[in-house]
Amino acid sequence: MIQLLREYKPALIFLGRFIGIYLAGNILYGLWIESYEKADPLTREATRQTSGVLNVFGFHTTIQDKTDAATVSLMQGTRVVVNVYEGCNGLNVLIVFVAFLFAYRGRWKSHWWYLPLGILVIHLANLSRIALLFVTALRYQDMFYYFHKYFFTAILYAVVLILWAGWVRLNRHAVPA
Repeated sequence: MIQLLREYKPALIFLGRFIGIYLAGNILYGLWIESYEKADPLTREATRQTSGVLNVFGFHTTIQDKTDAATVSLMQGTRVVVNVYEGCNGLNVLIVFVAFLFAYRGRWKSHWWYLPLGILVIHLANLSRIALLFVTALRYQDMFYYFHKYFFTAILYAVVLILWAGWVRLNRHAVPA
């Protein structure tokens, strides 16, 4: 048993770090979200930025905080097309990304540029996801649940996996433990 633990020590250390950072991030995120009665600032900002992207493409959208829920409505005219909830702000996905980067340590110099780059890429992918969900809700309402629940979520996590692979490749010669 001790031999087995020694053999898998690097993997166990990685898993321990990943789980620890992920749990700490999610607990802090949960406490932060609970401190707001209405939509949190990140959800509001992600919705505002998505509205800006959609407006560039001619959709003429606005946003409005819902008074009865912690969501932000993404509207076209007076019609609510999509309600953006706190889980859609991308922060939970960023926590997963950050947990991996710090669990698989790599070179500290690399963290200084790869972390902000990864956050930007994930944020842009998330804004694209919300914008495409808006278009889906507008034009293909019967497909909205499928695209929201599975398709765009899978794409967002695929972006994270690609970023992780890039991180491992960049730091393949660094000591991960």
